[in-house]
Amino acid sequence: MSAIRHALTIKREDDFAQWYQEVISAADMAEESGVRGCMVIKPWGYGIWERMQRLLDDRIKAAGVQNAYFPLFIPLGNFVREAAHVEGFAKEMAVVTHHRLISDGKGGLIPDPEAKLEEPLVVRPTSETIIGDAMSRWIQSWRDLPLLLNQWANVVRWEMRTRMFLRTSEFLWQEGHTAHESREDAKRETMRALEMYREFAEQQLALPVIAGEKPENERFPGAVETWSIEAMMQDGKALQAGTSHYLGTSFADAANIRFQDREGGQQLAHTTSWGVSTRMIGGVIMTHGDDDGLRVPPAIAPFQVVILPMLRDNEGDAALLDYCDALRASIASQNALDEKIRVQLDSRPGKAAAKRWDWVRKGAPVIIEVGPRDMEAETVSLLRRDALWGADGKPAFQAPSRDAVGEAIGGLLEEIQQALLAEATERREANIVRDVESFEALAAYFGEDRKYPGWVEVQWSKPTGEALDKAVERLKALKLTFRNVPLDAAPANGKCLFTGESAVERIYVARSY
Repeated sequence: MSAIRHALTIKREDDFAQWYQEVISAADMAEESGVRGCMVIKPWGYGIWERMQRLLDDRIKAAGVQNAYFPLFIPLGNFVREAAHVEGFAKEMAVVTHHRLISDGKGGLIPDPEAKLEEPLVVRPTSETIIGDAMSRWIQSWRDLPLLLNQWANVVRWEMRTRMFLRTSEFLWQEGHTAHESREDAKRETMRALEMYREFAEQQLALPVIAGEKPENERFPGAVETWSIEAMMQDGKALQAGTSHYLGTSFADAANIRFQDREGGQQLAHTTSWGVSTRMIGGVIMTHGDDDGLRVPPAIAPFQVVILPMLRDNEGDAALLDYCDALRASIASQNALDEKIRVQLDSRPGKAAAKRWDWVRKGAPVIIEVGPRDMEAETVSLLRRDALWGADGKPAFQAPSRDAVGEAIGGLLEEIQQALLAEATERREANIVRDVESFEALAAYFGEDRKYPGWVEVQWSKPTGEALDKAVERLKALKLTFRNVPLDAAPANGKCLFTGESAVERIYVARSY
């Protein structure tokens, strides 16, 4: 069959946004739910999230953080105590006001006026306030610190413009919340979490990221500092893939998180919060997907190897299935990326070629086809998803022996993992410009007739207040945003593009999701 027949109908170059939606559908990852802004995550998409959750949870627990769970419903009064926090989320909050429905007499249901809640409940947009309440009870002395908590949960933020995985009214995430004796301890935790996210993204999602501090206008509501990892998508836009916040003592003051210090006095705890969400799945799609569908890094693939027997609906099928099952067992006994290899034997009815393209679109890292002739020769037909096509325009099948593939598959998966990271890193570096020295040059660069312009690193004087607002508005007119100040940036040595003053640091500017 031809390549055209199996490729997606939309190419990245033609319409990246529509290509993204088609990948999600073609890979059978998720679908609209019928509730505005909410989605059904299907088994393949949820399997990827489960892998991410498992791998990140191991990292979280290795740092001494314990998992807990806190209520979905939060009293409105909890938010009112923290004015800056509630202002940042007020427009996105879903609110429960009644606890019962009654018939409207016309065959429908309405809230019972007699069942109005004494205090409205907010459906969890984030959990600082409800966890702060618990911390105020659990922390009495410096001996109770640090208190390191994490929860895996869903949250609701009533988004006006939604896109599956990237921005939905309900999404899944983990949120770490910690309390500390001192600013120094809290800052160490903030940076530890940031580095954890950077390593997780690069080592297991094959997602190269820039770790750095967000500017004042991009801080989490109520935070003293916000740090992020930023990833470049194939259309050149930036995706904030994870954040870590130093919250100072303002949240502790609002929640009355106080402790007796070592000298017997009373002190406010210093708190942090940090989180990543199913938005990272969107980042994986837009970083690794191609014009044939998704490509899943082996570390997070629900199945790393898929075996497809070429069944004929005849008496030879039983022997072929036995051969394939023995191959499955041999591969499953091997290790890759510090775990046993995850193998799926797809014995569903249907032609192997049709099933092959289903798994290509899903992005399974390695696809192995086995027919009667392969069985006789004790070989297999192997296809790498990251190197799908040969120079002749045909699928680049390899034909190793069954024994050879059983022994080499672990190394092959690790090679694919590194190849995806290298490819994404090379693309990102090729699309960062670092020599723009004036706002006019910045405007001209993004105004040129280029579809996917990438990022620009600029020097700035770190303005605040009105000067920062003015800079933000000038960027907004160009549909640009400040991303972060990279930790590993070169020292500033020029003038600020926005104020003309001496620059103090470098910051990335880009279009973003």
